[in-house]
Parts: sequence; structure tokens; C-alpha cells
Amino acid sequence: MNFDTLLALREDTRTRRITDLFDTDPDRAKGFSAGFDGLFFDYSKTAIDAGIRAELIALAEQAGLAERRAAMFRGDRINRTEGRAVLHAALRAGKDAVIAVDGQDVMPEVRATRARMEIFAEAVRSGAFAGPGGQITDVVNIGIGGSDLGPVMGVAALAPYCDGPRVHFVSNVDGAQIHDVLAPLNPKTTLVIVASKTFTTTETMTNAQTAKRWLAAGVAEPAAQFVALSTAEDKTAEFGIPPDRVFGFEDWVGGRYSMWGPIGLSLMIAIGADDFAAFLEGGASMDAHFRAAPLMDNLPVLLALVGIWHHQICGYPTRAVLPYEQRLSRLPAYLQQLEMESNGKSVAMDGTPLGYVSGPVVWGEPGTNGQHAFYQLIHQGTAVVPCEFMVGARGHEPDLAHQHRLLVANCLAQSEALMCGRSFDVALTEAHAKGLSGKAAEQLARHRTFPGNRPSTTLVYDLLTPRRLGQIVALYEHRVFVEGVILGINSFDQWGVELGKELATALQPLLEGADGGDTKDGSTRMLVEYLRHMM
Repeated sequence: MNFDTLLALREDTRTRRITDLFDTDPDRAKGFSAGFDGLFFDYSKTAIDAGIRAELIALAEQAGLAERRAAMFRGDRINRTEGRAVLHAALRAGKDAVIAVDGQDVMPEVRATRARMEIFAEAVRSGAFAGPGGQITDVVNIGIGGSDLGPVMGVAALAPYCDGPRVHFVSNVDGAQIHDVLAPLNPKTTLVIVASKTFTTTETMTNAQTAKRWLAAGVAEPAAQFVALSTAEDKTAEFGIPPDRVFGFEDWVGGRYSMWGPIGLSLMIAIGADDFAAFLEGGASMDAHFRAAPLMDNLPVLLALVGIWHHQICGYPTRAVLPYEQRLSRLPAYLQQLEMESNGKSVAMDGTPLGYVSGPVVWGEPGTNGQHAFYQLIHQGTAVVPCEFMVGARGHEPDLAHQHRLLVANCLAQSEALMCGRSFDVALTEAHAKGLSGKAAEQLARHRTFPGNRPSTTLVYDLLTPRRLGQIVALYEHRVFVEGVILGINSFDQWGVELGKELATALQPLLEGADGGDTKDGSTRMLVEYLRHMM
């Protein structure tokens, strides 16, 4: 992809301040924002002007975005390195949708699996499916990566709608996590969900066996309280889980895109089938918007173009996701995987080296917590960190509306401060007002100067409901897709996670005393020996 025109525009406008754009265009905020179905996206606090935006849109068009988008929704095998279609959108498609892979409509099976999920989830919620101690009170979801991050984020985000059993999550192979999760629970009223497509994921299956031993100490038939989210029915049967409690999904659903289907079972149990359906409808509405809206008004496209401008053109290496919504505390981690596992690549689709940087480092925390942690750096540090704010107009606690207004005020104030800053002259005047003079006043003013001109976007929604969450997740999924198309990479494989897994398998026996350490480098050999003697 040729970024030369945009890089030249960046050089031409490098010294221009974002506030200058507002001075020359009083209606800039209206012209550099867009809305859709309860969401409103403001990107006016960036250095993007009309000319830059036009070139960014042209870049997307030249990359063949329209054709690639159509191919994805059509069921073409756009994940070329694995020979797979990319059809997570099918999991949330409407009842009349027809989506084919290799000429065969996949929707009947999608609907049938969802119906089975709904029946089972409602049975757990109502007590029709129970443990030996009675109605299920707790559900433990064991998975990792996409089998964990989506559901754990969703359950936290939709806490006001969680009226089913308590849902807990185990992902890390560190025994401390599963110990701490299981310790306070009653095995006689606990359901365990094992989420692994192949039923071979090392961390997940290690934890599943630990959970099985824990259940066996308290119930006669531990496998009777297990559910599998997997396509490996031979392995689930070997574990003791009958087919009616196995929910599978096709290889055209990538792990980090999978919470819309069986991987979302824990979320469905927590909030109920109706609210889960609203979550799916939110995702489907964003799909329709992404497919139909002009690029100029298309929220996923605009979000992606802002990201391309900041990372590939301006050279800002990281991106902060800052939801001013405590219940979205796990959203930055979810988006971290979505973005960095998808677009953290170094070769183009055809295997040739990229001639430019790929995806950014994504990180963040909910506001206002981050303000007392890392905002110092984003305001006055030497590195520019584009910030993506997110805030709801209302909270779910009407008796605490005054606190929500304070939360919103903080969100708006941070984006304003990042853009406007505080000049040395203003800081000096304030120092004089405090009674300081001379070098003391100047020194304090230097410390209290904010450079400003730091870009941010703000995504606003009315209230964090299941539908809104579905829209937000799908918005970011499609943003990642658009960025990948522009970069010419495959956003739907993740070979980078494989090598470490392979090496870990070989290292475990060495830690247990087996021979073979001479094949390792000096540092690894030393660490193995040091740790083995301490175990």
C-alpha cells in the first residue's frame, strides 16, 4: 500500500494545531462526527481535515475494501493462509439470512445450535437442569484467549442484566486462579463449561482436569456437571460429556470473534436468551451499517481510518482505549487481543515483507481509574498516545446519577485537556497569582505547562444495554477488518502464538528432570536448572 500522499500531507500539516482547525471551521465538530442507531462517533479532536479524510477514504477504496467486505459476508475463503471463510457475522445474522460456504447455506446449523443453547441456558436458569445439590448457583467457564476474553468482558459489561447463576472465569494455567475461583463454590451446585474448539488447548484442558478432580471430591458423577464448547466430539465423549451437552462451531469462526455463538454460552446463562438475542441484534445492526453506509458516514471505516492516520502516517506507536464505564473494564483487554492478534503481522497476504508498520500496541483502563495512573504520561509525556474515549449518557443507577454526571464530565474534560493543553504564559500567570515571581514562578510554570495538540476520539452511546454492547463489539471487529484490508494483511490467522506453545511442550519435561537440555540456548538452560532446583 502506498502511503506517500498521506505522509506528504502529514509533513505539510505537522506544525498545525488541532485547535486551529476549530478556529477556521466553527462547524468542524458536526463535519467530523457521525452517528448510527444510538451510537455517536466524534473524531473532530484529531488533525484530520477534509483533504486528509478524502485521501484516507481513497486509500480504502484503492485497497479494494468494498470487494473484500462483500467477499467476507458472501462466505468466500478470505483467510487464505488457513483456507477458511470468515463468517462470525453469520452467528448474529437474522432469521431470514442465507449465507453459503462452498455453495451450502450455513444458517440452518447456526440457528439449530443457537436454539439448543437457548434451551440449555434456560434449563440451567430455571433449575430444570440441576446438580445433586439442587439448582445451579455457579457456572465456571474454563477457556483462554477468545474462549475467555469475550465472555468475561460481556458478563462484566452486562452486570445489570445478569439475573442467572453467578458466572466465574478461569483462563490462566497458573493453579492459583482455578484454586481461588473454585475454593468458595459448592461442587453440588456448580456447572463447568470447557471452551476449546479442539479440546486439546493445554491451559484449558489442564484446568478442566483440575475442575473434574474438584467435582469428583464432592459429587458422584462429575462429568454430569460439565458442558463442552467444542467440535471434537470424540474427545468430549472420552472426557465423559454426552453429545447433548456439546455445542460446536465451524472453522470459519475465529476464536477472538466467537462470543456470538457457543463460546457465549456463559453469557447467555448469565443474562438469559432474550437479552443475548438483543446482543446479537446489536451486532447484526452494525453489520448492516458497515455493509450499506457510505464510507464518509461508516463508523467502522471512520474508526479504522483514524487509526491508520495515527499509527501508519503519524507514527504514534500505541493506542489507548479508555471506556468511562466501569463495567467495560475488560474491554481494553478484549480489544487488545482483537487488534494485536489480528493485525500484528510482518508479512503481506502474499507472504512478502511489509514495507511499513502493522498494528499498534493497544492498551487502556476504565476512567476515572486511569487518570490516577497513566494520564500523566499521555498529557505531559514525550510520546503522543492517541486516545479513544467511550462514554454512556446514562448509567443503570438512577439514584447515583450525580456520580454519572461527574464521570461524564471527567471524560469530556480529559479529551479537551489533551487537545487544548495549557500554555507556558497561562501557567506563568497562574504562578504569579499564587504569589511566586522570578525563576520560582518560571520553574513552576514549566512543570504546569501542557503541550496539548494530542488527538482523541469519543464514542458516545445512550446506555450500555445488550444491544449497545453488540454494536460496540461488532464496530471494533469491522474496524480491525478495514485496517487489515488497507495494510494488505490477513487479519484472521495467528501463527505467532504457535511457536511458544510448541517450545513450552518441550520444556515441561526438562523442568521435571528429563534429559535434553543441551538442545537449548545457554540462558534457557540456566533458567531451567535454576527453577528446577527450586521446585
